[in-house]
Amino acid sequence: MNWNWENENWPEFAYDQLALRAFEESFIKNSGILLGVCRHLDRDEQNIVRVNFLSEETLKTSEIEGEYLDRESIQSSIRFHFGLQSDRRGIKPAELGVSEMMIDLYETFAEPLTHNTLWRWQKMLCGGRRDLKDTGCYRSHTDPTQIVSGSVYEPKIHFVAPPSSSVEIEMDRFMRWFNASAPSQGSALPTLTRAGIAHLHFVSIHPFEDGNGRLARALAEKSLAQAVGHPTLIALSQTINKARKEYYKALEQNSSTLDITAWLVYFSKTVLAAQVSALQMIEFIILKGKFLTRFESQINNRQLKVLVRMFEAGPEGFKGGLSAANYMSITKTSSATTTRDLKDLVAKGALTTTGQRKHTRYDLKQLDAVCLRATHRQATK
Repeated sequence: MNWNWENENWPEFAYDQLALRAFEESFIKNSGILLGVCRHLDRDEQNIVRVNFLSEETLKTSEIEGEYLDRESIQSSIRFHFGLQSDRRGIKPAELGVSEMMIDLYETFAEPLTHNTLWRWQKMLCGGRRDLKDTGCYRSHTDPTQIVSGSVYEPKIHFVAPPSSSVEIEMDRFMRWFNASAPSQGSALPTLTRAGIAHLHFVSIHPFEDGNGRLARALAEKSLAQAVGHPTLIALSQTINKARKEYYKALEQNSSTLDITAWLVYFSKTVLAAQVSALQMIEFIILKGKFLTRFESQINNRQLKVLVRMFEAGPEGFKGGLSAANYMSITKTSSATTTRDLKDLVAKGALTTTGQRKHTRYDLKQLDAVCLRATHRQATK
């Protein structure tokens, strides 16, 4: 099989612009809605939204690669950077590094892309690792760079990247294209088209020993942010992570061709879904603050702990609904106390119930309204 970079026309990607027009228009419309919502938030709400989005994107961009990080450690790192109350002690190196990279992306989105930017980001991602030969620089090893799965004895090769000897040339060309295709430049491209090409082009070069997937998504985020003129705060990695197999399948299907219409359609749909999720998440974050403020003076510490845990599950809710057994596990309390606490939360209007007896499940009362609004917005696209 010949890979895309082995084609004589590489990297001249081809695509159907008409097939992407409606997606580009929807992105602009959704961006305006998100901006309008964010402008109506006060400073505290803006800080909450910013920390939550950066934290979740940091978690999920690593989770896509099979690396599961600590949420509290990431949030502490991000809150500390923005001067919000936080204890930075005990933050783990992996969480600190990827958090610093995401913050740097957030703060420097408008700057032209440089080799130093990518080297800095990759060093942040892989800082402290001793299993890599090259960190903070492009790969230099002579072994083929392959994306494989399966057993050692029967590996399946999904992609083979260009040799290390050609990476600097490839990245020089990529850098020129990325900056020349930015908004207001002579070769500016439509927003989703540019971001999608940037992701696929970069990951096809695979210039680093590790971190290429996370950096490709960071470049897509940078491209989207440059188009709207501010950090996007959309749930791109969160959306991709919900359907990782589809994401990797789309990348693999476009790894041996320069006609990337299918990839750009997939990528555009993903970004639009991420915008809907972002609006849902913003509403949910604001709801959380108002909800806890309303009830925290009326409930005990056990009840507050459970409500916070339920909110941590996000807009989709506590998986399977909260049960009495879940409550006892979270609070380490007795069955009788659990029954009293849950009945009290229902009576106060904090929780709703479904099912009966052992099958009774509890959900946050105002959560359904947020989910229904988001579902309606998705259905009307």
